[in-house]
Amino acid sequence: MSAAEDFSPRRFTTDQLPENERLARWREEFGRTLVRVDIEPLPSDIPFRAEAVLQNLPGVRLALCGGSEARLHRTRALAADGGDWIGLFVNLGEAASVSQRGRELVLREGDAVIVRPDEPALFSATKHLHLLFPRAALAVRTNDIAGAVMRPISHGASPLRLLLGYLHLIQGEPGLDETALRQAAVNHIHDLAALVIGPTRDARQQARGGAAAARLSAAIELIGRSFTDPELSLAHVAERQGISPRYLQELLEKSGASFTARVNELRLKRAFALLTKFPDRPVSEIAAQVGYSNVSHFNRLFRQRFGDRPSGVRGRF
Repeated sequence: MSAAEDFSPRRFTTDQLPENERLARWREEFGRTLVRVDIEPLPSDIPFRAEAVLQNLPGVRLALCGGSEARLHRTRALAADGGDWIGLFVNLGEAASVSQRGRELVLREGDAVIVRPDEPALFSATKHLHLLFPRAALAVRTNDIAGAVMRPISHGASPLRLLLGYLHLIQGEPGLDETALRQAAVNHIHDLAALVIGPTRDARQQARGGAAAARLSAAIELIGRSFTDPELSLAHVAERQGISPRYLQELLEKSGASFTARVNELRLKRAFALLTKFPDRPVSEIAAQVGYSNVSHFNRLFRQRFGDRPSGVRGRF
């Protein structure tokens, strides 16, 4: 792909295909052509269905796949042009199995394993995420990348959770069309992937930036989802990220705004929108709806932010 191309996710599904064509077309057009595996569904009374989301960035490829339980067989022929990549297979559904290099692993939901896409392998899963990284990018960041192949990674491992959380946050992000931002995101992904595998001492120091970015992004997303909760606190968000409140406050302030400032800005903007949309709703009700239990405090903050009382704003529209 060139820098001018679209890096947004591409979605595929069998739902719009005739039922009697689904398996054959999914195996050929998606399996063998796009992701280089042979797909064999396990026996079931339910008609075959599958869906997938693919996204390519310069330096990482993502495939999120789900549907009927199936065996995904990367034969020697299909693996022949696998390129010099390192794969991370993450099980997101019921118990899955991965076989490569004469070894078989059973993965619980959330567990992962390092694999080589250029070698034969057999996967069995209902839902999984498969990530591909250039081997060279991770080799300089890790101690023993060759020895990491078929090494199981527990769903509770902090580096794995950080990596998956960061990927979730940036997936489909429109800002990734900007070259500098996209490259920064990929560098963070490589640093976090190295933490999953086992980084060198220098890479561990460098990866702190990627880990900090992942924690900050996850914290900001949580604040954005929960700002109307009057019980939301810095300590609660920090606990969810597995870090101290002081460290989280430092991350937030370095990014441009404290925890309190971010929450107040989100609440006040929501209140402004509700006040103009529902002119007959009591101010106290709107204050409570956006997370303020004290109306006087809400009125004071609102005037400081918008230069007028809540009731005055209503008169403008």
